[in-house]
Amino acid sequence: MDVLYFAWVRERIGIPKEKVETTAKTVAELVEELKAREERYAVAFSDLSALRVAVDQELTDFDASIEGVREVAFFPPMTGG
Repeated sequence: MDVLYFAWVRERIGIPKEKVETTAKTVAELVEELKAREERYAVAFSDLSALRVAVDQELTDFDASIEGVREVAFFPPMTGG
């Protein structure tokens, strides 16, 4: 699946997008796998309350299933005006 990183998440990890092979069943499990890779991932995902996630371009929660999905995106909360 494609994993996309936006804003400060991208800055901390150092790439905007990557293909990931995973056995994770949920977004939370995927995050744990990513955090175990390298320190930069652990730093980026250290505070999940500061992150939002979309699965196949639909906002969702970290307990959402990722089985069969094509894309998971991580980004900070958006503010607008």
